[in-house]
Amino acid sequence: MKNFDIPSYYRSSITGRVKELRKQTDPRKQDFTPATMDFGPVQFHIARHFGFCYGVENAIEISYKALEENPDKNVYLLSQMIHNQEVNNDLVSRGIKFIMDTDGTQFIPWEQLKPEDIVIVPAFGTTLEIEEKLKTIGIEVQRYNTTCPFVEKVWKRSAKLGEDSHTIIIHGKHNHEETRATFSHSSKNAPSVIVKNMAETEFLCDVIKGKKTHEDFFQYFKGKYSDGFDPSKDLKRVGVVNQTTMLATETQAIADFVKQTMQAVYGEAELKNHFADTRDTLCYATNDNQDATYALLEENADIAIVVGGYNSSNTSHIVELCERKYPTYFINSPNEIIGEKLINHYDYPNHKHITTDSWLPKKSPTKIVLTSGASCPDTLVDQVLLKILTYFEGAKSVESVMAEFENQ
Repeated sequence: MKNFDIPSYYRSSITGRVKELRKQTDPRKQDFTPATMDFGPVQFHIARHFGFCYGVENAIEISYKALEENPDKNVYLLSQMIHNQEVNNDLVSRGIKFIMDTDGTQFIPWEQLKPEDIVIVPAFGTTLEIEEKLKTIGIEVQRYNTTCPFVEKVWKRSAKLGEDSHTIIIHGKHNHEETRATFSHSSKNAPSVIVKNMAETEFLCDVIKGKKTHEDFFQYFKGKYSDGFDPSKDLKRVGVVNQTTMLATETQAIADFVKQTMQAVYGEAELKNHFADTRDTLCYATNDNQDATYALLEENADIAIVVGGYNSSNTSHIVELCERKYPTYFINSPNEIIGEKLINHYDYPNHKHITTDSWLPKKSPTKIVLTSGASCPDTLVDQVLLKILTYFEGAKSVESVMAEFENQ
Protein backbone atom coordinates (compact mmCIF):
# COMPACT_ATOMS: atom_id res chain seq x y z
CA MET A 1 0.00 0.00 0.00
CA LYS A 2 1.19 3.51 -0.81
CA ASN A 3 3.11 5.51 1.79
CA PHE A 4 1.78 9.05 2.04
CA ASP A 5 3.68 12.25 2.70
CA ILE A 6 1.84 13.74 5.67
CA PRO A 7 3.20 16.14 8.34
CA SER A 8 5.51 14.39 10.79
CA TYR A 9 3.54 15.67 13.79
CA TYR A 10 0.73 13.30 12.83
CA ARG A 11 3.10 10.33 13.15
CA SER A 12 3.36 8.47 16.44
CA SER A 13 6.37 7.07 18.26
CA ILE A 14 4.30 4.99 20.69
CA THR A 15 0.98 3.58 19.49
CA GLY A 16 2.02 4.08 15.88
CA ARG A 17 5.19 2.10 16.55
CA VAL A 18 3.13 -0.64 18.20
CA LYS A 19 0.95 -0.85 15.10
CA GLU A 20 4.01 -1.00 12.86
CA LEU A 21 5.52 -3.85 14.87
CA ARG A 22 2.24 -5.78 14.70
CA LYS A 23 2.15 -5.17 10.95
CA GLN A 24 5.64 -6.64 10.56
CA THR A 25 4.76 -9.83 12.44
CA ASP A 26 1.23 -10.15 11.03
CA PRO A 27 1.12 -8.40 7.61
CA ARG A 28 -2.12 -10.13 6.53
CA LYS A 29 -3.95 -9.24 9.76
CA GLN A 30 -4.73 -12.81 10.73
CA ASP A 31 -4.63 -11.85 14.42
CA PHE A 32 -6.92 -9.07 15.66
CA THR A 33 -6.15 -9.51 19.36
CA PRO A 34 -5.03 -6.21 20.89
CA ALA A 35 -1.48 -5.42 21.96
CA THR A 36 -0.98 -4.98 25.70
CA MET A 37 1.34 -2.28 27.03
CA ASP A 38 1.99 -3.14 30.68
CA PHE A 39 3.15 -0.13 32.71
CA GLY A 40 2.73 -1.94 36.05
CA PRO A 41 -0.11 -0.14 37.88
CA VAL A 42 -1.89 0.47 34.56
CA GLN A 43 -2.22 -1.63 31.42
CA PHE A 44 -3.36 -0.41 28.02
CA HIS A 45 -4.97 -2.77 25.54
CA ILE A 46 -4.22 -1.18 22.16
CA ALA A 47 -6.51 -2.11 19.25
CA ARG A 48 -4.91 -4.09 16.42
CA HIS A 49 -6.20 -1.56 13.89
CA PHE A 50 -7.16 2.10 14.41
CA GLY A 51 -6.30 5.61 13.28
CA PHE A 52 -5.63 7.08 9.85
CA CYS A 53 -6.78 4.96 6.91
CA TYR A 54 -5.73 5.10 3.25
CA GLY A 55 -8.42 7.62 2.31
CA VAL A 56 -7.62 9.96 5.21
CA GLU A 57 -3.85 9.96 4.59
CA ASN A 58 -4.49 10.57 0.89
CA ALA A 59 -6.75 13.53 1.72
CA ILE A 60 -4.24 15.00 4.17
CA GLU A 61 -1.37 14.69 1.69
CA ILE A 62 -3.35 16.38 -1.10
CA SER A 63 -4.63 19.16 1.16
CA TYR A 64 -1.19 20.16 2.44
CA LYS A 65 0.16 19.91 -1.11
CA ALA A 66 -2.57 22.31 -2.28
CA LEU A 67 -1.43 24.84 0.32
CA GLU A 68 2.23 24.39 -0.61
CA GLU A 69 1.62 24.68 -4.35
CA ASN A 70 -0.66 27.74 -4.16
CA PRO A 71 0.83 30.18 -1.62
CA ASP A 72 -0.70 33.24 -3.32
CA LYS A 73 -4.19 31.89 -3.97
CA ASN A 74 -7.35 31.40 -1.97
CA VAL A 75 -7.50 27.73 -0.94
CA TYR A 76 -10.90 26.40 0.09
CA LEU A 77 -12.24 23.13 1.46
CA LEU A 78 -15.79 22.29 0.46
CA SER A 79 -16.35 21.20 4.08
CA GLN A 80 -14.37 19.40 6.76
CA MET A 81 -11.73 17.37 4.97
CA ILE A 82 -12.13 14.60 7.53
CA HIS A 83 -14.10 14.46 10.77
CA ASN A 84 -11.29 15.44 13.11
CA GLN A 85 -11.14 18.91 14.63
CA GLU A 86 -7.37 18.83 15.25
CA VAL A 87 -6.56 18.22 11.58
CA ASN A 88 -9.16 20.71 10.36
CA ASN A 89 -8.00 23.37 12.84
CA ASP A 90 -4.42 22.95 11.66
CA LEU A 91 -5.45 23.44 8.05
CA VAL A 92 -7.45 26.55 8.97
CA SER A 93 -4.44 27.95 10.83
CA ARG A 94 -2.48 27.60 7.59
CA GLY A 95 -5.00 29.60 5.61
CA ILE A 96 -7.58 27.16 4.32
CA LYS A 97 -11.20 28.38 4.41
CA PHE A 98 -14.31 26.21 4.66
CA ILE A 99 -17.07 26.83 2.10
CA MET A 100 -19.70 24.99 4.15
CA ASP A 101 -20.23 22.98 7.31
CA THR A 102 -20.60 19.21 7.35
CA ASP A 103 -24.41 19.49 7.26
CA GLY A 104 -24.31 21.68 4.15
CA THR A 105 -24.73 25.05 5.88
CA GLN A 106 -23.04 27.61 3.61
CA PHE A 107 -20.28 29.82 5.06
CA ILE A 108 -18.98 31.34 1.83
CA PRO A 109 -21.43 32.13 -1.01
CA TRP A 110 -20.67 30.53 -4.38
CA GLU A 111 -20.66 34.01 -5.92
CA GLN A 112 -17.54 34.84 -3.90
CA LEU A 113 -15.46 32.13 -5.59
CA LYS A 114 -13.35 32.91 -8.64
CA PRO A 115 -11.95 30.67 -11.41
CA GLU A 116 -8.39 30.99 -10.08
CA ASP A 117 -9.37 29.82 -6.57
CA ILE A 118 -8.42 26.36 -5.35
CA VAL A 119 -11.18 24.12 -4.01
CA ILE A 120 -10.37 20.81 -2.29
CA VAL A 121 -13.01 18.09 -2.45
CA PRO A 122 -13.03 16.22 0.92
CA ALA A 123 -12.49 12.50 1.42
CA PHE A 124 -16.27 11.97 1.63
CA GLY A 125 -16.68 13.18 -1.95
CA THR A 126 -19.30 15.66 -3.05
CA THR A 127 -22.56 15.83 -4.97
CA LEU A 128 -22.87 16.12 -8.73
CA GLU A 129 -24.76 19.37 -8.18
CA ILE A 130 -21.86 20.96 -6.30
CA GLU A 131 -19.38 19.69 -8.90
CA GLU A 132 -21.44 21.40 -11.58
CA LYS A 133 -21.52 24.66 -9.58
CA LEU A 134 -17.73 24.65 -9.34
CA LYS A 135 -17.31 23.87 -13.04
CA THR A 136 -19.68 26.71 -13.93
CA ILE A 137 -17.50 29.10 -11.91
CA GLY A 138 -14.49 27.80 -13.82
CA ILE A 139 -12.78 25.93 -10.98
CA GLU A 140 -10.92 22.71 -11.81
CA VAL A 141 -12.69 20.13 -9.63
CA GLN A 142 -10.38 17.15 -10.11
CA ARG A 143 -7.08 18.92 -9.43
CA TYR A 144 -7.37 18.53 -5.65
CA ASN A 145 -10.09 15.91 -5.36
CA THR A 146 -9.43 13.79 -2.26
CA THR A 147 -12.51 11.54 -2.58
CA CYS A 148 -11.70 8.19 -0.98
CA PRO A 149 -11.41 5.38 -3.54
CA PHE A 150 -13.63 3.21 -1.35
CA VAL A 151 -16.38 5.83 -1.57
CA GLU A 152 -15.95 5.87 -5.34
CA LYS A 153 -16.26 2.07 -5.28
CA VAL A 154 -19.77 2.47 -3.82
CA TRP A 155 -20.64 4.96 -6.56
CA LYS A 156 -19.51 2.49 -9.22
CA ARG A 157 -21.53 -0.28 -7.60
CA SER A 158 -24.56 2.01 -7.56
CA ALA A 159 -24.06 2.83 -11.24
CA LYS A 160 -23.97 -0.88 -12.10
CA LEU A 161 -27.15 -1.48 -10.14
CA GLY A 162 -28.80 1.37 -12.02
CA GLU A 163 -27.70 -0.04 -15.37
CA ASP A 164 -29.38 -3.30 -14.40
CA SER A 165 -32.64 -1.46 -13.59
CA HIS A 166 -32.39 -1.82 -9.84
CA THR A 167 -33.57 0.74 -7.31
CA ILE A 168 -30.75 1.57 -4.90
CA ILE A 169 -31.28 1.32 -1.15
CA ILE A 170 -28.51 3.22 0.64
CA HIS A 171 -27.74 2.30 4.23
CA GLY A 172 -26.47 5.56 5.72
CA LYS A 173 -27.19 8.74 7.64
CA HIS A 174 -29.04 10.96 5.19
CA ASN A 175 -27.43 14.20 6.45
CA HIS A 176 -23.86 12.80 6.37
CA GLU A 177 -21.65 14.25 3.62
CA GLU A 178 -20.75 10.88 2.19
CA THR A 179 -24.36 9.71 2.03
CA ARG A 180 -25.42 12.96 0.38
CA ALA A 181 -22.71 12.45 -2.23
CA THR A 182 -23.59 8.79 -2.80
CA PHE A 183 -27.29 9.65 -3.06
CA SER A 184 -26.52 12.32 -5.65
CA HIS A 185 -24.49 9.90 -7.77
CA SER A 186 -26.92 6.98 -7.42
CA SER A 187 -29.95 9.17 -8.22
CA LYS A 188 -28.39 9.99 -11.58
CA ASN A 189 -28.61 6.34 -12.58
CA ALA A 190 -31.59 4.95 -10.70
CA PRO A 191 -34.36 5.58 -8.18
CA SER A 192 -32.76 5.78 -4.74
CA VAL A 193 -33.85 5.79 -1.11
CA ILE A 194 -31.87 6.10 2.15
CA VAL A 195 -32.44 3.95 5.25
CA LYS A 196 -30.61 4.74 8.46
CA ASN A 197 -31.25 1.58 10.45
CA MET A 198 -33.26 -1.60 10.72
CA ALA A 199 -36.40 0.22 11.87
CA GLU A 200 -36.46 2.28 8.67
CA THR A 201 -35.71 -0.85 6.65
CA GLU A 202 -38.66 -2.65 8.22
CA PHE A 203 -40.91 0.29 7.32
CA LEU A 204 -39.65 0.20 3.73
CA CYS A 205 -40.27 -3.54 3.56
CA ASP A 206 -43.81 -3.03 4.83
CA VAL A 207 -44.32 -0.74 1.83
CA ILE A 208 -42.97 -3.50 -0.44
CA LYS A 209 -45.35 -6.01 1.16
CA GLY A 210 -48.30 -3.63 0.81
CA LYS A 211 -48.72 -3.22 4.57
CA LYS A 212 -47.93 0.49 4.29
CA THR A 213 -49.35 2.85 1.66
CA HIS A 214 -47.43 4.93 -0.85
CA GLU A 215 -48.53 8.00 1.09
CA ASP A 216 -46.97 6.45 4.19
CA PHE A 217 -43.72 6.03 2.23
CA PHE A 218 -43.58 9.64 1.06
CA GLN A 219 -44.26 10.98 4.55
CA TYR A 220 -41.86 8.63 6.38
CA PHE A 221 -38.97 8.98 3.93
CA LYS A 222 -39.41 12.68 3.20
CA GLY A 223 -36.09 14.10 1.98
CA LYS A 224 -34.62 10.61 1.63
CA TYR A 225 -35.84 9.49 -1.80
CA SER A 226 -34.98 10.61 -5.33
CA ASP A 227 -37.16 12.85 -7.48
CA GLY A 228 -39.97 11.02 -9.24
CA PHE A 229 -39.75 7.98 -6.96
CA ASP A 230 -42.73 5.69 -7.57
CA PRO A 231 -43.14 3.01 -4.87
CA SER A 232 -45.54 1.06 -7.08
CA LYS A 233 -42.78 0.22 -9.57
CA ASP A 234 -39.47 1.31 -7.99
CA LEU A 235 -39.54 -1.22 -5.14
CA LYS A 236 -39.89 -4.32 -7.32
CA ARG A 237 -36.18 -4.70 -8.12
CA VAL A 238 -33.66 -3.49 -5.52
CA GLY A 239 -30.05 -3.64 -4.35
CA VAL A 240 -28.33 -2.41 -1.18
CA VAL A 241 -25.18 -0.26 -0.88
CA ASN A 242 -23.97 1.74 2.08
CA GLN A 243 -22.16 4.67 3.57
CA THR A 244 -18.72 3.12 4.00
CA THR A 245 -18.47 3.87 7.72
CA MET A 246 -21.63 2.15 8.95
CA LEU A 247 -21.61 -0.94 11.17
CA ALA A 248 -20.87 -3.96 8.96
CA THR A 249 -23.19 -6.22 10.93
CA GLU A 250 -26.07 -3.75 10.57
CA THR A 251 -25.56 -3.38 6.82
CA GLN A 252 -25.57 -7.16 6.43
CA ALA A 253 -28.69 -7.49 8.57
CA ILE A 254 -30.45 -4.83 6.46
CA ALA A 255 -29.49 -6.53 3.19
CA ASP A 256 -30.62 -9.92 4.55
CA PHE A 257 -33.97 -8.47 5.69
CA VAL A 258 -34.64 -6.86 2.31
CA LYS A 259 -33.68 -10.13 0.59
CA GLN A 260 -36.08 -12.11 2.79
CA THR A 261 -38.82 -9.61 2.04
CA MET A 262 -38.34 -9.89 -1.72
CA GLN A 263 -38.35 -13.69 -1.43
CA ALA A 264 -41.56 -13.61 0.60
CA VAL A 265 -43.26 -11.38 -1.97
CA TYR A 266 -41.97 -12.94 -5.21
CA GLY A 267 -40.89 -16.45 -4.23
CA GLU A 268 -37.46 -18.04 -4.12
CA ALA A 269 -37.49 -18.97 -7.81
CA GLU A 270 -37.89 -15.30 -8.78
CA LEU A 271 -35.62 -13.81 -6.14
CA LYS A 272 -32.68 -13.11 -8.46
CA ASN A 273 -34.97 -10.96 -10.63
CA HIS A 274 -35.91 -8.75 -7.70
CA PHE A 275 -32.87 -8.55 -5.42
CA ALA A 276 -29.23 -7.86 -6.31
CA ASP A 277 -27.09 -9.83 -3.87
CA THR A 278 -24.39 -7.17 -3.60
CA ARG A 279 -21.13 -7.74 -1.79
CA ASP A 280 -20.55 -5.55 1.25
CA THR A 281 -19.31 -2.10 0.21
CA LEU A 282 -17.74 -1.14 3.54
CA CYS A 283 -14.14 0.01 3.19
CA TYR A 284 -11.29 -2.15 4.48
CA ALA A 285 -10.45 0.30 7.30
CA THR A 286 -14.00 0.29 8.64
CA ASN A 287 -14.04 -3.50 8.56
CA ASP A 288 -10.63 -3.76 10.23
CA ASN A 289 -11.48 -1.16 12.88
CA GLN A 290 -14.69 -2.97 13.75
CA ASP A 291 -13.03 -6.41 13.80
CA ALA A 292 -10.30 -4.99 16.06
CA THR A 293 -12.97 -3.55 18.35
CA TYR A 294 -14.75 -6.89 18.64
CA ALA A 295 -11.39 -8.35 19.69
CA LEU A 296 -11.05 -5.61 22.33
CA LEU A 297 -14.37 -6.76 23.79
CA GLU A 298 -12.72 -10.08 24.63
CA GLU A 299 -10.44 -8.33 27.13
CA ASN A 300 -11.19 -8.17 30.84
CA ALA A 301 -10.72 -4.39 31.01
CA ASP A 302 -12.13 -1.76 33.38
CA ILE A 303 -12.88 1.10 30.97
CA ALA A 304 -12.58 1.98 27.29
CA ILE A 305 -11.36 5.25 25.81
CA VAL A 306 -12.15 6.07 22.19
CA VAL A 307 -10.44 9.09 20.64
CA GLY A 308 -11.91 10.85 17.63
CA GLY A 309 -14.15 13.56 16.21
CA TYR A 310 -17.63 13.73 17.67
CA ASN A 311 -19.14 13.95 14.17
CA SER A 312 -17.14 10.96 12.92
CA SER A 313 -19.46 8.15 11.87
CA ASN A 314 -16.89 5.35 11.99
CA THR A 315 -15.71 6.48 15.45
CA SER A 316 -19.26 6.58 16.80
CA HIS A 317 -19.76 2.95 15.80
CA ILE A 318 -16.59 1.95 17.65
CA VAL A 319 -18.03 3.73 20.69
CA GLU A 320 -21.31 1.83 20.28
CA LEU A 321 -19.45 -1.48 20.27
CA CYS A 322 -17.27 -0.64 23.29
CA GLU A 323 -20.31 0.48 25.27
CA ARG A 324 -21.68 -3.06 25.04
CA LYS A 325 -19.13 -4.14 27.66
CA TYR A 326 -17.22 -1.23 29.22
CA PRO A 327 -17.82 2.21 30.71
CA THR A 328 -16.71 4.10 27.58
CA TYR A 329 -15.35 7.63 27.29
CA PHE A 330 -15.53 9.21 23.83
CA ILE A 331 -13.08 12.14 23.73
CA ASN A 332 -11.65 14.22 20.89
CA SER A 333 -8.29 15.04 22.52
CA PRO A 334 -6.33 14.72 25.78
CA ASN A 335 -7.64 18.17 26.73
CA GLU A 336 -10.95 16.51 27.62
CA ILE A 337 -9.22 14.74 30.51
CA ILE A 338 -9.41 17.31 33.31
CA GLY A 339 -7.67 15.09 35.85
CA GLU A 340 -7.82 11.68 37.47
CA LYS A 341 -11.17 12.68 38.96
CA LEU A 342 -12.98 14.47 36.10
CA ILE A 343 -13.30 13.84 32.37
CA ASN A 344 -15.33 15.64 29.72
CA HIS A 345 -16.66 13.30 27.06
CA TYR A 346 -19.35 12.92 24.46
CA ASP A 347 -22.49 10.98 25.29
CA TYR A 348 -23.11 9.68 21.77
CA PRO A 349 -26.52 8.05 22.31
CA ASN A 350 -27.90 11.37 23.59
CA HIS A 351 -25.65 13.59 21.43
CA LYS A 352 -24.43 15.83 24.22
CA HIS A 353 -21.24 16.64 26.14
CA ILE A 354 -21.12 15.52 29.76
CA THR A 355 -18.63 15.54 32.63
CA THR A 356 -18.08 12.39 34.66
CA ASP A 357 -16.59 12.23 38.18
CA SER A 358 -14.39 9.39 39.44
CA TRP A 359 -13.97 8.06 35.90
CA LEU A 360 -10.58 6.42 36.45
CA PRO A 361 -10.84 3.17 38.47
CA LYS A 362 -8.63 2.91 41.52
CA LYS A 363 -7.37 -0.64 41.35
CA SER A 364 -4.08 -2.33 40.52
CA PRO A 365 -3.59 -2.89 37.76
CA THR A 366 -6.13 -0.64 36.06
CA LYS A 367 -6.88 -2.07 32.63
CA ILE A 368 -7.80 0.37 29.85
CA VAL A 369 -8.95 -0.37 26.31
CA LEU A 370 -7.61 2.33 23.97
CA THR A 371 -8.52 2.93 20.34
CA SER A 372 -9.54 5.66 17.88
CA GLY A 373 -11.44 6.36 14.70
CA ALA A 374 -10.08 6.36 11.14
CA SER A 375 -9.70 10.14 11.04
CA CYS A 376 -7.78 10.50 14.31
CA PRO A 377 -4.00 11.07 14.31
CA ASP A 378 -2.05 8.47 16.32
CA THR A 379 -0.29 11.33 18.07
CA LEU A 380 -3.55 12.22 19.84
CA VAL A 381 -3.83 8.64 21.09
CA ASP A 382 -0.23 8.89 22.34
CA GLN A 383 -1.05 12.11 24.19
CA VAL A 384 -4.07 10.50 25.85
CA LEU A 385 -1.95 7.53 26.97
CA LEU A 386 0.82 9.78 28.30
CA LYS A 387 -1.63 11.97 30.21
CA ILE A 388 -3.28 8.99 31.89
CA LEU A 389 0.14 7.61 32.85
CA THR A 390 0.79 10.69 34.99
CA TYR A 391 -2.01 9.57 37.32
CA PHE A 392 -0.24 6.29 38.20
CA GLU A 393 2.65 6.57 40.62
CA GLY A 394 5.40 4.08 39.98
CA ALA A 395 4.46 3.42 36.36
CA LYS A 396 7.24 2.11 34.13
CA SER A 397 8.75 4.48 31.59
CA VAL A 398 7.49 4.47 28.01
CA GLU A 399 11.01 3.62 26.83
CA SER A 400 11.22 0.48 28.97
CA VAL A 401 7.74 -0.72 27.96
CA MET A 402 8.44 -0.10 24.27
CA ALA A 403 11.71 -2.02 24.62
CA GLU A 404 9.85 -4.94 26.20
CA PHE A 405 7.27 -4.86 23.43
CA GLU A 406 9.89 -4.77 20.66
CA ASN A 407 11.73 -7.74 22.18
CA GLN A 408 8.66 -9.97 22.35
